[in-house]
Amino acid sequence: MGSNLTVRKSLDDRLANSESGVSPCLSRSLSAFDLLTLGIGSTIGAGIFVLTGTAAAHYAGPGLTLSFVLGGIACAFVALCYAELAAMVPASGSTYTYAYATLGEFCAWIIGWDLVLEYAMSAATVAVGWSGYARSLLNEAGLHLPLTLTAAPGTALPGGGTTWFDLPAAAIVGVLTLLLMRGNRESTWVNAVMVAIKVAIILAFVGVGAAHVDTGLWSPLVPENTGTFGEFGWSGVLRGAGVVFFAFIGFETISAAAGETRRPQRDAPIGLLGSLGLSTLLYVAVAAVLTGLVPYRALDVPDPIAKAVAVIGFGAFTILIKVGALLGLTTAALAALYEQARIFYAMARDGLLPPAFARVHQRFRTPAMSQIIIGSATALVAGLLPIDLLSELVSIGTLFAFVVICIAVLVLRRTDPVRPRPFRVAGLPMVAMLGILSCLGLMLGLPADTWLRLAIWLVVGLAIYFGYGRRAARVHRAGTPGSVETPAVSCRV
Repeated sequence: MGSNLTVRKSLDDRLANSESGVSPCLSRSLSAFDLLTLGIGSTIGAGIFVLTGTAAAHYAGPGLTLSFVLGGIACAFVALCYAELAAMVPASGSTYTYAYATLGEFCAWIIGWDLVLEYAMSAATVAVGWSGYARSLLNEAGLHLPLTLTAAPGTALPGGGTTWFDLPAAAIVGVLTLLLMRGNRESTWVNAVMVAIKVAIILAFVGVGAAHVDTGLWSPLVPENTGTFGEFGWSGVLRGAGVVFFAFIGFETISAAAGETRRPQRDAPIGLLGSLGLSTLLYVAVAAVLTGLVPYRALDVPDPIAKAVAVIGFGAFTILIKVGALLGLTTAALAALYEQARIFYAMARDGLLPPAFARVHQRFRTPAMSQIIIGSATALVAGLLPIDLLSELVSIGTLFAFVVICIAVLVLRRTDPVRPRPFRVAGLPMVAMLGILSCLGLMLGLPADTWLRLAIWLVVGLAIYFGYGRRAARVHRAGTPGSVETPAVSCRV
């Protein structure tokens, strides 16, 4: 069995050591409201506060609203598939868990490794964006950090010289890691408060900005194509959807939290579909107001929403928007770090990663060791790499995982048709096929160098799998003493 790359771990095996499908080690403390705020918190972040300006200025123009609609539709197909799987298999691991049960161990490893791009790199990306807004607010308060510690190494400074390390980006990752180690209740309450403030600020921007919109800036809605694919026209709207797709990353975090939810069969679908729907409505509203306040070609700035507020002329409101952006980026990084630890926890329990990643703190009942390792590595990446390189890796990794989710639903409907499904996607196989085609279409719109980086990343993952994971998983399945399933390893730090 160990030599078979397609060996699968059945859903019954996934749920065998749990009560109602939940790990006996991790705490079951989350409610539907917690999942909803977790989903909104992880979704609304760098995408809306940073990337909207780039997408409008270079690709979609006022058609940015259509780009968000396209991105939302593609995610809706995927979210429905996620909802069926999360309600049916409320276990840690999300896409990785579903891939192991449907496509086999090798594909599960590829997806688990790919998800590092989505979550750990996403957290690092958001942390770099957080650093920029934090420095801006500190400067307005008269506090100035040493310039050499404010960006990735090699960034040119105005007075000459270059930077060494992005200290604020690394610091926020460290703080959030400590918070997540403390437990779900503490982190979800903090997240809920920040989400409430963030959404209130976004609604205030939409409400105030709508009264000052110049509708003439919306015409033409889809600017004429410049002759280059992806630069305005309908191809620009599609390319813009690929750029702002980063804004939708995060709602699937709820599927990883299903294993720590009191009533996952009911609450997981509510959290998944509810957070995606609310986030999409906010995105479309913000895009409409943003392009109605500022000519789209002038939106190629790091803080497009703050620039739109400056057009209105409310100085104090600009500071409020920056605070909202800071909170939005904080909750997005929090959710990404949360998800990555749960992915590694599930992989370690299967033997594909060292047992340290499966250890759960005896008091806090969180995968504390996994959280420490991931947080430390992510903080280092956030301090050393620029945001443009990081963000390019995140979207393609996420789209790849979304394709697998849609395939997993189709496979399980065929291989295990009688299993109870508390939430059942209507319209299969059409919904899943539309999800696959939508994600593949957005992937094809990404630059060639992004595909090359994905290939290099997967080659590194294959080396780890064949060098360690494949052998360790075989030993794990054979029931060798010291397996990561033993309580002494997996339920205690």
